[in-house]
Amino acid sequence: MVGLPPLTGLKVLEFAGLAPGPFAGVFFADAGAEVLRIDRPVPGRSHTPAAAAAAAGGATDDLLARHKASIAVDLKSPAGVALVRALARDADVLIDPYRPGVLERRGLGPDVLCAANPRLVYARLSGFRRDGKYHAMAGHDINYLAVSGLLSVLGRAGDKPTPPWNVLADFAGGGLMLVVGVLLALAARSSSSSGHGQVVEANMVDGVSYLAAFPRFAAKTPLGDHPRGQNLLDTGCPYYDTYETADGGFMAVGCIEPQFFSILGYVGRALRPGEGGEAVLARWHGWTKGVEFDVADGGLVWTGGSGGGGGGEKARL
Repeated sequence: MVGLPPLTGLKVLEFAGLAPGPFAGVFFADAGAEVLRIDRPVPGRSHTPAAAAAAAGGATDDLLARHKASIAVDLKSPAGVALVRALARDADVLIDPYRPGVLERRGLGPDVLCAANPRLVYARLSGFRRDGKYHAMAGHDINYLAVSGLLSVLGRAGDKPTPPWNVLADFAGGGLMLVVGVLLALAARSSSSSGHGQVVEANMVDGVSYLAAFPRFAAKTPLGDHPRGQNLLDTGCPYYDTYETADGGFMAVGCIEPQFFSILGYVGRALRPGEGGEAVLARWHGWTKGVEFDVADGGLVWTGGSGGGGGGEKARL
C-alpha cells in the first residue's frame, strides 16, 4: 500500500463483544482507523485488549484486538454514560454488538448519540432481526445458520447437517456485512450535502442468507436440485471433493472444467463430466488412499501408487 492507509483519521468506538463485532473493529483498525474498544470494568483486571481476551478465554494473543486502544467504562453509572456520550460526539462510527435495546436502556441509543453528533454512523449488529420474533434470543453461529436455512445444505449425503467453524454467520454474515454497511454509509456521508451519518443494521441471519444467494439459485437448477451431498459443489461429484492420500493426509480436487479430465485417463480413472453416483465416489475414495503425489515447481505431480495407469512415469496435474 502506497501512502497512508485508506481509513486514516477515522474514529471508531467499539463496544466489546464476541467474534463478529471485534472482527468488524479490527477490519477498520487494519485499514488505518483509530479504534477505541469500550470494555466492562472488572476489579483487578487490566483492560488492554490482549489482557481482556486472555481473561475471557485463556488466549494470550487476540488477533481481533490488534491495533486497538481500550478503556474500561461502567455503563451502569451516570459517569460512564456521560463519558461514552462525550466520546461519541467526536466519533465517526460506533459499533453496537449487543442484543436490541441494551444501549437504548442506558441512554446510548442512536436517537441520543446521533442527535448530538449528526455525522455519526451508528452500526448495530445482532444475531437475529431486531424486529423479528427471535430478536430477544441469544444465539450462536450454528443457530443463525439453521434459521437462515443454509445449514440444511452443509454436509455429506446420508449424514446430518454439519456446521463449519463460525466463519459463515458470525464473521461473513455478521461482521463483514456490518463493515460493508458502514463503508456504504461513510460513502453516502461524504457525498451528501448534509454530511450526516445514518444507522446501519446488520444481523447474522439475513447476512448469511444473502451470502447463500447462489445455493438458493442452484437449488432450482441441475447444479443443486438434488438432496444434500449429491450435487456438483457439495461432494456429490468425484471431481469436486477431498480425498485421503497414502501418507494419511488429504488432497482437495476441484476439476470441474473438461480440460482437466485428461489426467484421469492417464492414471486409469477416466471419468466423463457429469458422471457421479455412490459407486464412483466409493471407487475414487478407495483409489486415492494408495496414490502418491509430489508438489514440484508449483504443480501437483502424480508419482504412482496403486491403481495408476502410466507405467510408473510421473504425470503432472
